[in-house]
Amino acid sequence: MRAIATKLSRHPATISRELKRNRPPRSGCYVAISAKGQAEERSPRSHLRHPLKNPRAFSYVLEKLRESWSPEQIAGRLRKERGESAIHHETICRFIYGQKNRERNLWEYLPRKQRRRQKKTGRSAQKVRILQRVSIHRRPEAIDQRTEFGHWEGDTVEGRKPEGDGIHTEVERLSRLFVAVRVDRIASRETITAQQQIFRGLPEPSRRSTTLDNGREHHAHMALRLLRMQTYFADPYSSWQRGTNENTNGLLRRYLPKGPSFQDLSQEGLDGMVEEINNRPRKCLGYNTPREEFEKQLRCCT
Repeated sequence: MRAIATKLSRHPATISRELKRNRPPRSGCYVAISAKGQAEERSPRSHLRHPLKNPRAFSYVLEKLRESWSPEQIAGRLRKERGESAIHHETICRFIYGQKNRERNLWEYLPRKQRRRQKKTGRSAQKVRILQRVSIHRRPEAIDQRTEFGHWEGDTVEGRKPEGDGIHTEVERLSRLFVAVRVDRIASRETITAQQQIFRGLPEPSRRSTTLDNGREHHAHMALRLLRMQTYFADPYSSWQRGTNENTNGLLRRYLPKGPSFQDLSQEGLDGMVEEINNRPRKCLGYNTPREEFEKQLRCCT
């Protein structure tokens, strides 16, 4: 390499970088024609300005981070609203966790506030005998394929165990609209009251069925038939069958982590959290918000 560098009047490090960059990984033999093709392919992407050096994009990213938007939501919505396709959610993640930005503690703005990126885990359902239980395997294919509007998934987010209170949540499968009602006790009477409160306020085309877990609080599910709603139940220990609800409950846990009590939580305060969740763009909705998608589906049904 030093002999070649002397012959070409270049630094030896330049020759070394050229060999590392353009030598085929398998053959190990440097071929000038192949190297030229690789260099020409990379040329349009070289010397590009970092997307976050754009003041408009930078301010948008910081603004939405402070609103607890995920990097993927920020990048997707930025492309949808402004047509700026250069930015990628991994670019935002690298910016947040980069060595130069450690003192900024930007990870505190992330929904899960993790110092490092970690793998997500779920939780298991509880096996309880429920009368007139209809298995999820008897659910129509239109519900499974998310081709029909008005089908929900329900669950209860538990508060501090000695206090026994919680939050009943429902998520519409097609639009991902999220609704939550605080309950003083996780029991069948309180839960069915919360469900009736949720579904009675909705137009009939938007409430066709709900899929629940096997918790003790769902024993009175038959009362939903008065609203012409069918109830289905997931298999025991198969929370992934209600993945939409489990995921959205995780979004609520960003505001209400496990441990603290719900005693001081008002329904008004809970509604504010739910409103923020429903007004964040989702990748699965083409970066529309659940509220926008719900209203769109409702217009199609009426």
